Amino acid sequence: MEPPPESRTGDPVDNRSDIRGFLTSRRAKLSPERVGLPTGRRRRVPGLRREEVAALAGVSTEWYTRLEKGHISGVSEDVLEAVARALLLDEDERTYLLDLARAARPARRGSRRRKDVKIPPSVQWMVDSMTMAPAFVRTGRLDIVASNALCRALYSPMFDSATTGERGCPNFPRYFFLDPGSRDFFVDWEEGARATVAVLRAEAGREPHDRALRELVGELSTLSPDFRTMWASHDVRIRHEGVKRLDHPEVGRLEMTFRSLNLPLPQRAVHDLIIYTAEPGTPWEDRLKLLASWAAPQTSPTEPTRPPH
Repeated sequence: MEPPPESRTGDPVDNRSDIRGFLTSRRAKLSPERVGLPTGRRRRVPGLRREEVAALAGVSTEWYTRLEKGHISGVSEDVLEAVARALLLDEDERTYLLDLARAARPARRGSRRRKDVKIPPSVQWMVDSMTMAPAFVRTGRLDIVASNALCRALYSPMFDSATTGERGCPNFPRYFFLDPGSRDFFVDWEEGARATVAVLRAEAGREPHDRALRELVGELSTLSPDFRTMWASHDVRIRHEGVKRLDHPEVGRLEMTFRSLNLPLPQRAVHDLIIYTAEPGTPWEDRLKLLASWAAPQTSPTEPTRPPH
């Protein structure tokens, strides 16, 4: 699975293969019954036929066939919305389709690519202040770029993994697909891996000019058959939150809920602040507290903590 071709910021992106793969995969998932059509007896392929989607969207079969082949530039947003309704796309999938269409058009003058920025000290202070909740900031490529002590203790297998590379920056996709230990660490490995790929796919639609993202997708596609298979499914997810279950090497099984909050930064950078919590009164809370006590800085009880010089 090759990453998208290079393009200069402002130039349209040749993403016809992404459009084709996304639309055909969504069409294949739809049964006639779900859209009120008769089942029929002879269907050579799963899902709806192109002419059925075209009729539901109110366009000609020839026009929809051209769209499904990736010719999306110049298609109005109203027509794309009609296609999204015909395919019963959810909100994330609809947003992804519109992102693909925008990437295929020449950008307006003055549009800028989202840039990587250094995390402001105030953000790091905020994360550090959360002593009883693992918290971290991640990029759209799912790099952890800021974290508190409890997060580093919780995700110690990932922070210590060889997949962090020379930068020492943990990356969820690399850990999931390139470190065999991730299958023991994440209780629901396949579910988490699929969600990770879906989040990465959505980011690729949002930021088609991100070279580092293309390189990451290319690396994982080359090295991991599991990633290639999941990437080819064209599933997308913009927000990822819910329940995380881990088998921690020090404290054992942990079950936590996690929430994702947008964290806008300068130069159009938008990162997510992720916070984990354990339900009060559960064994998970006790184990998280134990991990927090180990992660807390050890100081003398008779001497105040001195700031580093």
